[in-house]
Amino acid sequence: MQVYKNVDLQAHHTFGIEVYCEAFAVLEKKADLYQLKSLREQYNNFFILGGGSNVLFTSNYPGIIVQNKLSGIEVLYEDAATIRLKVASGMNWHELVMTAVEKNWGGIENLSLIPGTVGASPIQNIGAYGVEVKDVIKEVEAFDLEKEELITFSKEDCQFGYRDSIFKQAINKEKYFITDVVFQLKKNPTEFQVSYGDIIKMMEINQVEPSVKNISDAVIQIRQQKLPDPKEIGNSGSFFKNPEISSNQAQQLLAKYPTMPHYKISDSITKIPAAWLIEQCGWKGLKVGQTGNHAQQALVIVNYGKATGEEIRQHAINVQQSVLEKFDIQLQPEVNFIPY
Repeated sequence: MQVYKNVDLQAHHTFGIEVYCEAFAVLEKKADLYQLKSLREQYNNFFILGGGSNVLFTSNYPGIIVQNKLSGIEVLYEDAATIRLKVASGMNWHELVMTAVEKNWGGIENLSLIPGTVGASPIQNIGAYGVEVKDVIKEVEAFDLEKEELITFSKEDCQFGYRDSIFKQAINKEKYFITDVVFQLKKNPTEFQVSYGDIIKMMEINQVEPSVKNISDAVIQIRQQKLPDPKEIGNSGSFFKNPEISSNQAQQLLAKYPTMPHYKISDSITKIPAAWLIEQCGWKGLKVGQTGNHAQQALVIVNYGKATGEEIRQHAINVQQSVLEKFDIQLQPEVNFIPY
């Protein structure tokens, strides 16, 4: 790998902030993995970058950033009902979804148009419209950067949670470089996840029945209507997780806010849409300097052109504080702040 010095990262992350890193390298083949240990030892800080859709650079990065560009899809197993794919971690996530849609392979159509790479999908356990990527993952293959060996993680080993995994937990950040993800999809499925009302409404508008392609099309239309395109205005999609609170607290809030949307996760846990909480605090569409919350989706914090990472971070803290004061709910960011 060639190492470049003092690289502008503006084109490498979706917030589009002008920040620089001390050094930058692109990893395109697995043989390059064995150079990573020496790079980690050479620089004080080390960060693996995928599509840059879930990071906020709060300052220039004093270290080396390695961008993952591993590519390729391999069919591991196939029968009349299922197909198992081994997908390189540097592949664009939406491109994988579109490949599955074209082949009528079901399981990830609800996750259409989510930005980022395949390798980021298990880290965040990405999810949308009633589906999480853990539902279709069989294994994750990763390179242990210290031991310099490839390790296979079973689905159970990954310790998936809501927008969480063993790879995201602080102790394992930058310990592993995910190289491949193994997915099992359904061929020509007849059952679909359409419990979210927005999908049903969009398919009714389109006058179509549930199918892999029709659900994907509906999700794409919904996301394009609600979410700003990072190519047009800097953002990282949903900035905060939807909080999960005790059902007792949810009942107390419903007594005060009877129209509050809520989703029962279990007898003891209820999920509340973060966008609703933020909107109730008056942030939706509010511009503060060069940042603010998007007019169509309060959950999205945007860069109007000249915002710094620190301005966006401080704005997010202000949003968190107002939600905490009004609802006694602590919002947790989905976005990773770099440097940590």
